[in-house]
Amino acid sequence: MNCGGCVTTHEIPPELREKTEQHPCYSFAAHHTHARMHLPVAPKCNIGCNYCNRKFDCVNESRPGVTSEVLTPELALHKFKLVKEKIQNLSVVGIAGPGDALANWDHTSQTLKLIRQANSEVTFCLSTNGLLLPQYAQEIVEFGIRHVTVTVNCLEPQIGAKIYKFVNYNGKRFTGAEGAFVLLGNQLSGIEYLAQQGVLVKVNIVMIKGVNDWHIPQVVKKVKQLGAFITNIMPLIPAPGSAFEEFPQTSRKDLNTMRETCELDLQQMHHCKQCRADAIGLLGEDRSAEFRLSSDSTQQIPSQPNHYRIAVTSKYGRLIDQHFGHTTVFNIYQGNGDKFELVETRSAEKYCAGVEECDADESRERIIHALKDCDAVLTMRIGYHAKERLLKHGVLSVESCDSIENGLNYAVRIINEHSQEIA
Repeated sequence: MNCGGCVTTHEIPPELREKTEQHPCYSFAAHHTHARMHLPVAPKCNIGCNYCNRKFDCVNESRPGVTSEVLTPELALHKFKLVKEKIQNLSVVGIAGPGDALANWDHTSQTLKLIRQANSEVTFCLSTNGLLLPQYAQEIVEFGIRHVTVTVNCLEPQIGAKIYKFVNYNGKRFTGAEGAFVLLGNQLSGIEYLAQQGVLVKVNIVMIKGVNDWHIPQVVKKVKQLGAFITNIMPLIPAPGSAFEEFPQTSRKDLNTMRETCELDLQQMHHCKQCRADAIGLLGEDRSAEFRLSSDSTQQIPSQPNHYRIAVTSKYGRLIDQHFGHTTVFNIYQGNGDKFELVETRSAEKYCAGVEECDADESRERIIHALKDCDAVLTMRIGYHAKERLLKHGVLSVESCDSIENGLNYAVRIINEHSQEIA
């Protein structure tokens, strides 16, 4: 392979070289021998990519942004310990979504701190769109993270305008070439800073036929100039519901040709599996389903006294605006009555299959069973029979049409009043 003078593992410090040789994404040999796990603690994203449709509980898909659960830092630590006990060759813990690691820096950094306290040997890895790199790059370096992946799809704002719907930055939403300009500038300056501080930067590039494919060699040359360690040119996977869902998937032939061309400038990753945000195990042998946390397993985590667990039906995570029978996602909040935190997102079939079946279908009992660890369900509306079934499992139904924050406070009051009535 001719890397055209690119950085190799022989040119980095011995300790970092050893960790890199055990990183399945940075080393071809390691992907057969060393496992990684992605912890989905970062649900928020600050840009809109036209190829992206982040949906939960899509168990048969392997692509970035897909996960079956969203974890708090505490649940992530719990899961790490479970995985580490069973997978001895686990060498890397990464945070790759389902949103952006830096857009959720509070959860991302807290998760890494907890795991580092439990295991000082594990290698940390972050994936980001790069928008907030100028803000957090120094903290990344100070934290000791030496492997960071940044997705850079182009250098020209006019091309970026075709790839990104919007960019939310510093409290303002940018669109078109203006948004792409902000994003690209932050990506490039962030990569340069990280590389100068000894961080090995892997640059992901999504190859989109007719949009940026002809431009990719220029991207590779530029990020090499900035100090990138390796680039990973990935095929477009048209996601249902995305703006690019009708675009053709990048062919293997075109992908390999592009990688061979760019390999003359910088080493290329050839073994990427475009992993899920909750992937676990060897690349190509995802064991995430084996370690998915059920409601029973989360109950094993010691909880503080007087804590409440409440399931909320909400379309966008701000208002209580869905009927219990129409929701397919329950947001599980836990707190002490004054402060609540989103700890999990659970998917379910619609309780209501139709108007006539909404309160009569006994097969919906499994949905009720999936919520039995909750103190209450907070929803805009709920039918009588569903309410009665929940109550049989000790789960109260609380109807509200308000913000989630106000609704949770109201639900706690109803839970306490109910407890006094049955005491």
